[in-house]
Amino acid sequence: MAAELHVELVAADRSVWSGEATLVVARTTSGDIGVMPGHQPLLGVLESGPVTIRTSDGATVVAAVHGGFISFADDKLSMLAEIAELADEIDVQRAERALERAKSDTDAASERRAEVRLRAVAVR
Repeated sequence: MAAELHVELVAADRSVWSGEATLVVARTTSGDIGVMPGHQPLLGVLESGPVTIRTSDGATVVAAVHGGFISFADDKLSMLAEIAELADEIDVQRAERALERAKSDTDAASERRAEVRLRAVAVR
């Protein structure tokens, strides 16, 4: 059996995903980071971006994450996000409309959120 880490992805309003994984890739203020079982303990600040989780059964779970924190110790990875949604939950047409609206309103924060949502869908 391959080494695993327990992953909890939690948004401010709900638990988004929980399970066993072999690899998690996320964007932090220090850059992209990959966490595998046995990684050194860490505490970081999440940037807006897709989070990719390789599950123990070989599947890939992708979520659009907007801010928050990541911590890892003793093969337990926790991500507490301000906003997080699984790629499968994202309505692509709605995200595209939000992106166009944000561009026309010159709303950089909304534009970034819409871009991250669309990138998460593209990765899945």
